[in-house]
Amino acid sequence: MALGEDRSTVSISQGIRMMFYLMSPNETCFRHEEQVPQYVQQATPFFVGMLLLEVLVSWAKNGDPGLRINDGLASVSAGMLSRLPHLIVRSLELSSYIYIWNNCRLMELPWDCPWTWWLAFLGVDFGYYWLHRLSHEVNFMWAAHQVHHSSEYYNLSTALRQSLTQQFTSWVFYLPMALIVPPSVFAVHVQFNLLYQFWIHTEIISKLGPVELVMNTPSHHRVHHGRNPYCIDKNYGGTLIIWDRIFGTFAPEGERVIYGLTHPINTFELLMIQFHHYVYIVNTFWNTPGMTNKLSVIYKGPGWGPGKPRLGLHEELPEITGKEVAYNPIWPAATQTYVLLQFALLLGIYNDLFDMQAFLSQTAILLSTGYILLTLTSLGFVMDQRPMAAMLEFVRCASFLVCHRFGFVKPIMSSLAVPTEVFFLLCVVYWGLQTLGRLSDDKTKQH
Repeated sequence: MALGEDRSTVSISQGIRMMFYLMSPNETCFRHEEQVPQYVQQATPFFVGMLLLEVLVSWAKNGDPGLRINDGLASVSAGMLSRLPHLIVRSLELSSYIYIWNNCRLMELPWDCPWTWWLAFLGVDFGYYWLHRLSHEVNFMWAAHQVHHSSEYYNLSTALRQSLTQQFTSWVFYLPMALIVPPSVFAVHVQFNLLYQFWIHTEIISKLGPVELVMNTPSHHRVHHGRNPYCIDKNYGGTLIIWDRIFGTFAPEGERVIYGLTHPINTFELLMIQFHHYVYIVNTFWNTPGMTNKLSVIYKGPGWGPGKPRLGLHEELPEITGKEVAYNPIWPAATQTYVLLQFALLLGIYNDLFDMQAFLSQTAILLSTGYILLTLTSLGFVMDQRPMAAMLEFVRCASFLVCHRFGFVKPIMSSLAVPTEVFFLLCVVYWGLQTLGRLSDDKTKQH
């Protein structure tokens, strides 16, 4: 196949290999950035397939699927949310990169040269190391990145738990490459670097021998996701672990890793997961005396306080005993089935929106996006078993009926249109009755 030829759709073989950064330069060299496939968008079936494989292996190996419905759906919801802005605006990472390339480049490396490809491989991973490290060491950047660490489980769904706002700072770290590396080469590697990090979010793969010396592996990344004292601020690498070894942030896996934030947030509600640390920063900013200290709240580490080192004091973190139990409240099996069904219907709408966005009006895109956001939020309320869940689900299901009637959202198959409408009509009735019952109970309590 000639270099630069249209290869917008990946084969099954290429799809599997792209998940492990095993695509060759010859397969992934493009003259123009518009020719670069949407590798991440095409990775969905491989994400699902690997998730199912992990569940089966975990079940066979440990007698447990290793995945909880509430936590897994919260992670997938965050990943879906993080991609919604791409429906309206171009990726900020690529847009800013192209601007610097067009206006400031010092030289132009050949787009079809293997050496350019390998240089970009190193450059993107080096930029990612510093992006990742500063996302732990600068509080306002941590507010975005903490989303990815908020799960107390460690499985492939955790890889999908991405931040909506991290893309607004990540673009800066790749700009030096734009002085010499063509955008089409960068556009390949920034996607592969992200895809590679999917498979390392698992506990079913132990250590990998000599590979551990150079590559980032599940063992190394388990350490990064831990809240044990030896895990804090370690192993920032994306594809390679050599940067951590060079800059002194490497730690091998030792005692059993306890996952999640040092102060667990105990929620599956999407907006809370995404924005709770921003609220914390604002409150801390106003309550901290002195302008210098106020600015330090924003630009120093998340554990910083007046009189403390830049990154705070690790000895002040909650003690890890090894007996910690991940947040997993009991909820009815019927509710779990309902949430799974609604989420499956939403995935169909979500994928259809991305597939058809070029043919949709701006109004249709905005309404569909609004419905997706409302659904992700409402299902989070249901999983959290919040009092407002019934009212929010009533509004959401009614909104679906309106959007479906006017063609803004569609079921997976046209033959399911009528059954889907009937199902949502029943949901409206059920949640409406639940809402009226709760309002009646509230009035009774007031009297």
